Amino acid sequence: MTFQQALDYMYNHLPMYQRIGPAAYKTNLDNTISICNLLDNPQNDFRSIHIAGTNGKGSTAHLIASILQTKGLKTGLYTSPHLKEFRERIRINGKMIPRSFVVSFINKYRTDFEKIKPSFFEMTVGMAFKYFCEKKVDIAVIEAGLGGRLDSTNIIQPIVSVITNIGLDHTQFLGDTMEKIATEKAAIIKHGVPVIIGETQVETRKIFINEAQQKKTEITFADQNLDIKNDKITGTLRHWMVMDIFREKQLYLSKLKCPLTGFYQQRNIKTTLQLVDVLNQLEFKIEEKQIRKGFYNVIKSTKLAGRWQILSNDPLTICDIAHNPDGIRLVTKQIKSIYYKHLHFVFGVVNDKNLMGVLPILPEDATYYFCKANIPRGMDQKRLQYESNKYNLVGSVYGSVKEAYTTAQTNAGSDDLVFIGGSTFVVAEIL
Repeated sequence: MTFQQALDYMYNHLPMYQRIGPAAYKTNLDNTISICNLLDNPQNDFRSIHIAGTNGKGSTAHLIASILQTKGLKTGLYTSPHLKEFRERIRINGKMIPRSFVVSFINKYRTDFEKIKPSFFEMTVGMAFKYFCEKKVDIAVIEAGLGGRLDSTNIIQPIVSVITNIGLDHTQFLGDTMEKIATEKAAIIKHGVPVIIGETQVETRKIFINEAQQKKTEITFADQNLDIKNDKITGTLRHWMVMDIFREKQLYLSKLKCPLTGFYQQRNIKTTLQLVDVLNQLEFKIEEKQIRKGFYNVIKSTKLAGRWQILSNDPLTICDIAHNPDGIRLVTKQIKSIYYKHLHFVFGVVNDKNLMGVLPILPEDATYYFCKANIPRGMDQKRLQYESNKYNLVGSVYGSVKEAYTTAQTNAGSDDLVFIGGSTFVVAEIL
């Protein structure tokens, strides 16, 4: 079996939520448990950090992984979905899982998988755990997929749990209120395992506190302990966020430098720094210089992409994978803070997206380039245009993401802004 044949098997034989949507969603952990039993429960052989949340969990996972790598720890990182290729999901110290491991894994367990009938995500989680176990990582940072309680990653026993924030996303599975979604994600809190909440929210605060009390564990709200001041974005060809970090109103880190310049990253930075504090309480002994270097090198060391990523300066071209109301609201706010003559917005979404929660947020004073990502789950560009027109979002339709992007680049003047967003998969095709 070649690597391409292994990929074809995974994509064509295993239900994949990113491609087909709800049909791939499983309502229990039975398959994951069966896979891990088959693999001799590799998740029990390494320390882990579990990160869930509506927005920010991927950035937080990459930030803490970069810091742990800088400290010299052999650090596994499991994230989803991938942007360019499957192997991005499973890394050790920034290096993707080898093609040979993927092929041998599929070859060895394919017959068993055909009996278990796992989803793509369930199988991938098992592969990640097996790889981290065999390579004897010192610690693995595990990003939850959809939800928490029934997420395949929720069979681990981490040393710390993190919930970044709660927003209205995947409501058909997790519930249609903040409280219901918080309850699902709170289920990653384990007995005696400290938990960090990134953002204090009125609707969800008591739910997390009650769950932590029931599990007899310590809970910390990062944004109540840490604050960011004097923040500014510097640089021309390469942009940096420079900021002062205050902990309990005392200066903690002055002029911390990070290449993640999305305004929303400040929440993730605070969450990550609170996580460092908890890890140090567990005797990890992470030093200030390791924190600084970890933040500074996060893109280089973990290959994080698609977060307020500047692709070009002439015209200024930015992409971001924000795809739910909370994420898009923050991205739109940052767009409005930039000087430009005209906004060209390359826009596509998935077909189960709640457009009523997204379209009213988007800027009306823009030219839209409606497109469909090349996946079965992508929303037809003509339907997207029709729905968007109801909110005075006007533009033309294009046969592909590439055509929409190329046309926007051609039409944009040197003082214009080209933005690509609405879906992880639209951004992935540009990258």
